[in-house]
Amino acid sequence: CNLDFGCFGRQGVHTPHLDQLAAQGVRYPRVFATAPVCAPSRSAFMTGMYQTSVNLHHFPDHRDDGFRLPEGIRPLTHRLKDAGYLTGSIKKMGKQVVGSGKLDLNFVNEGKIFESTKWDEIKKGKPFFLQVNTPEAEYDIYDFRTNRPERIKWWGEEEHVQYAKPESVVPPAYFPKHKTSNEEWARYLNSVSNMDRRVGIVLKELQKEKLLDDTIIIVFGDNGRVDHRSIHWVYDTGLHVPMIIRYPKDIPAPKQITPGRVDGQVLSLLDITATALWMARIPKPFGMQSRVFLGDHAEPVRRFAFAARDRIDETSVRLRSVHDARFHYIRNYTKGAGFTTLNRYKEKCFLVKPLMRRLHAQGKLTGPAADLMEPFPREMLYDTQADPHEIRNLAASSNAAHQAALKRLRAALDTWMISTQDRGHIPEPREVVAPFTKEMHDWFGTPDWVRE
Repeated sequence: CNLDFGCFGRQGVHTPHLDQLAAQGVRYPRVFATAPVCAPSRSAFMTGMYQTSVNLHHFPDHRDDGFRLPEGIRPLTHRLKDAGYLTGSIKKMGKQVVGSGKLDLNFVNEGKIFESTKWDEIKKGKPFFLQVNTPEAEYDIYDFRTNRPERIKWWGEEEHVQYAKPESVVPPAYFPKHKTSNEEWARYLNSVSNMDRRVGIVLKELQKEKLLDDTIIIVFGDNGRVDHRSIHWVYDTGLHVPMIIRYPKDIPAPKQITPGRVDGQVLSLLDITATALWMARIPKPFGMQSRVFLGDHAEPVRRFAFAARDRIDETSVRLRSVHDARFHYIRNYTKGAGFTTLNRYKEKCFLVKPLMRRLHAQGKLTGPAADLMEPFPREMLYDTQADPHEIRNLAASSNAAHQAALKRLRAALDTWMISTQDRGHIPEPREVVAPFTKEMHDWFGTPDWVRE
């Protein structure tokens, strides 16, 4: 999710447990994922390397081709295991569901990523490293029969308390003005609220097992908001993720951690890797692109956070992105591509997208939503402070500050792509991409308007 917790200022959600963690720890409002979709982002922060540097940038990829990580690149959990940590990823604590157990990495031949999936085993490990992937906020698609119902429900939707109601919410400016937009936005906010409920279960269990006072807690999202214009796209809302770090009373906190602090430095989600190793007193491996942002010897603060979008499912679109503390620059490498480019998952699950197509065809789509129906330009520049929804492209602005930001971020992106050996320019073989069209058709169906 995007910055959609109460402690980050979001209205319409009920997030008391997350808000409490923020009050007891540090809130980070400028953290950006390296990709706007799960597997490339997870592959990056699980290795500490940009997905574009180590051939993990498409989604999905390398599930059955024998791919191995490059020499010297290892999963974070393997490094922790070598240091004596019991690592785990769980679905339940007792009888209560807290996680999905989702792994979703673009490497599958490195051995077990986690040693245990059972909380009763993990809680006895001293020390342990536990990952909990809350099912929210996500659509319930993993029965692989998503092409059948008319509307895909959110995971656990039946148990979501209706804190947000369609008649009282105000969707972001890039939504069309329509009752469907209000309904979907309310459902999303209620999904976020239910995630908080699961966080509460985890905290209560840690307290019951007398583990809360010696367990460091990090809360973050692996990509941005789940809506029609965010996930899959490198707009700010597709990359901007919340992060909270809470230190327990029995572990001395670094100087950067004080209760209630807001740390506004620019961070890449990639930096979770090296910082988690630092927390475990494990030296950062030579060549790791992740940075340590805590402690007496924290690395220099980032000026920029970079991201990439490459093929997602059957949809081959290449975009690159760089944020600084205020401006956001996007470069499009796929001529003619845009929001309307076919992706069967987006067309089936996100009711707002086919709604926009219908309204557009009827001449009833207006404002920022109508602008989305045009192909992406080569360059986009947004002032995220003045325009948080990114609806005014400033790339052609004559304003001196805008032009200075454009030149600065262009140069930063060029330097990053070269210095990290971005592999996105290498075409995927046709025989690799072609099967995804059938797979996604069988899973989500194909809209009637598609002629292929």
